[in-house]
Amino acid sequence: MKITRWLLPAVVFFLSFYIAGAQTDSSCHVRISVLTCTPGSELYSTFGHTAIRVIDSTRRTDLVFNWGTFDFDDPDFYMKFVRGKLEYFLSVEPYNEFIRVYQYEQRSIWEQVLSIDCSHKKQMLNALSKNLQGANRYYKYDFLLDNCTSRVRDIVFANLSGLAITDSLVQYGFTYRNQIHEYLDEGAKPWSKLGIDILLGSMMDKPVTNWNAMFLPDYLMQGLDESNLAAEGVIEPSNIIYQASPPDIQSWKYAPLMIFSIICTLFFGLSLLKNRWAVSITRLFDSLLLYITGLLGILLLFMWFGTDHTVCQKNYNLLWALPTNIFAAFFLWKKALWLRRYFLLLALIYGMLLVTWFWLPQQLNIALIPLVLYLLLRCSKLAKIEMPVKLPVRKKK
Repeated sequence: MKITRWLLPAVVFFLSFYIAGAQTDSSCHVRISVLTCTPGSELYSTFGHTAIRVIDSTRRTDLVFNWGTFDFDDPDFYMKFVRGKLEYFLSVEPYNEFIRVYQYEQRSIWEQVLSIDCSHKKQMLNALSKNLQGANRYYKYDFLLDNCTSRVRDIVFANLSGLAITDSLVQYGFTYRNQIHEYLDEGAKPWSKLGIDILLGSMMDKPVTNWNAMFLPDYLMQGLDESNLAAEGVIEPSNIIYQASPPDIQSWKYAPLMIFSIICTLFFGLSLLKNRWAVSITRLFDSLLLYITGLLGILLLFMWFGTDHTVCQKNYNLLWALPTNIFAAFFLWKKALWLRRYFLLLALIYGMLLVTWFWLPQQLNIALIPLVLYLLLRCSKLAKIEMPVKLPVRKKK
């Protein structure tokens, strides 16, 4: 979604006009509200969205300020996105265009009107105007620390005097990962949950405060509803302005655990057979598994050290997705002494990982337990493969 070329100069002009002409009279004609959009069916929309709406009844304008836009036509879009260097920016669009997208996607929209006097409205408009100017429009997106919702949170809290949360939004010990899991479980995305748990590191397992929790739309809406200014009527209760009828999507959240358990059990049972074809298939599966875990480990290292994604740092999934596995995958068919020692080391690592699974600084997805257990059993077996013994050759006199 891109800002209309003619709209930006007009918006900057009108905001300047508002700021210059706004008085302390509480009857000023500008109405400011926070919009919260419910999650969608696609992964990118799983966590919802937040924006600011500004209505001028005199000029008959109804605009939405949206920090969730980026330039998809950038030739380096994918590389910037992967490396965490993609710039998001503040765009402005008519409300009817904004809501049309959510009507099409069947996503509800809630509104919280800020019933503030003109001096505070002037502060808000001034902040929006500054955010629209030049380089201020752009920011480097960070999923936890700097996103489209946290930008709205920062502006609202910075420009409403005395705004504070009166109740606790999260329980003691609640983490970022717990928040993310809520959305993914409700959205019936168990495989996306597994992928996110693998990709995102231990930073996700830090306890969150009220302030940090409001990086997600629903939590910001709840925080504003439970604020001291809401109790005073300065922030009106959230009101639904578009009620959608999303499709009923159901999925068992333990599906990855069940499927991994079945696959690993089948192949482990196959590994107990002595038939030549069973041995060959088992060895082929072992090689494939080592290759995949090694490749995944290389990806996790790249996301940690080669990108600006702070949420991908200090990832304990590297204890089972070892990058060195990719080399062992290519030499699995050889009976080398160093390979036996490597598998022995892997067995020790996987064994310790299973023992300490629930005490690690990072919550690992339980669907990975059967996979790690299978790797432990197979590495223990591969470490015991008998080596061909070279008998000393007696020289003839």
